[in-house]
Amino acid sequence: MKTNFFVEFQGKQTLEKDVIAAVKKEWTAEGNKVKDIDTLDIYVKPEEATAYYVINGEDGVSGAVEL
Repeated sequence: MKTNFFVEFQGKQTLEKDVIAAVKKEWTAEGNKVKDIDTLDIYVKPEEATAYYVINGEDGVSGAVEL
């Protein structure tokens, strides 16, 4: 089954896969490898047009990407 997961807010639309790709892009731009991601938690705040993320749990890396 093909599934698309969208976040919509105030006329803007973002696909789940695009948010994940943006996090991975930021992670690799910092010299890391995608294969080193064990867990990825993403918290979308549409009112801020931002997705906050935590990579590899509490002791890992956190950051944010613009939607």
